[in-house]
Amino acid sequence: MVVGICTIELRLPGALTLKDKRRVIKGLLERVRHRYQVAAAEVDHQGHRSRATLGIACVSNAGAHADEILAAVVRFIETQADLELLDYHTEIL
Repeated sequence: MVVGICTIELRLPGALTLKDKRRVIKGLLERVRHRYQVAAAEVDHQGHRSRATLGIACVSNAGAHADEILAAVVRFIETQADLELLDYHTEIL
């Protein structure tokens, strides 16, 4: 069994309030969970209106497959118009 973990740093330039940020992040996390069958949550910067750190995790029987899933999630997030991907780090355990 292999566990893949990805930490993603985001900037939300259009979020003027924490409520705006929560709306964007909640929708994004739901789409990622349903589309890629991964666990996803906001793990840092909860009190900052224009920054977010997401944690994405998946379980697979092969490291290459876990890496493919996490890479697909990152590509999907990069295409979102209402946020900017600042950095990400992937780890396969």
